[in-house]
Amino acid sequence: MSRLWSRFGARTAAVALLSVGVAGGFYLGEDRQTQQQGLTAQVGLEVDRTEYAYQRDRQADHRLVSAKQRAAEYQAKLRAAAAAKEAAERAKEAEAAAASRKKEREAAEKAAAKPYDGPIPASCEEFSGNRKVGCAIMLDEGFGMDQFPCLDKLWTKESGWNHKAYNEGSGAYGIPQALPGSKMGSVADDWKTNPATQIKWGLGYIEGRYDDPCGAWQHSQSSGWY
Repeated sequence: MSRLWSRFGARTAAVALLSVGVAGGFYLGEDRQTQQQGLTAQVGLEVDRTEYAYQRDRQADHRLVSAKQRAAEYQAKLRAAAAAKEAAERAKEAEAAAASRKKEREAAEKAAAKPYDGPIPASCEEFSGNRKVGCAIMLDEGFGMDQFPCLDKLWTKESGWNHKAYNEGSGAYGIPQALPGSKMGSVADDWKTNPATQIKWGLGYIEGRYDDPCGAWQHSQSSGWY
């Protein structure tokens, strides 16, 4: 506003100067037309100078405002980048914490679900009779030696590894206590007398329902049957 008034004042002064010059020309008796042309040129020059100064000041103000705006935008970008970095770090920490909790939970579940944590036999030679046969067949069926202690506990509980064991109350028969015993005929017709036939059928049943002998033993512990 002050520059506009300055500009207005300059023009007013120029006009006043022109009037004074014209009046002076009358009193001095000089050529009126010549004086008017000179004063007009002088007034125009002053106006141009004032206009130039005004435009220069406006440009300077504009550059200052632009510089402040660019600085504010740069600071805003820096703050946004810092906030994004902080958010990414928090997300990374949260992800790591979640992964750690998941790992701990899985370890706890695995430990809780593990039905047997005793010593693992070195080989099937540590056993005899139907246990030795069962151990060898179990390895042939693709189970690891760490599964035999569970299988031993399971079938010791069910039949004592007696291939002629018969439950009069339920009708279950053989080492795996198949119910009815005739199911084991799907392996071979000698299911009543051959422990190997019974063991193969029993391992197939365990794999189909519990994945492995330790899974079957765990179910037996919690439910009383498998």
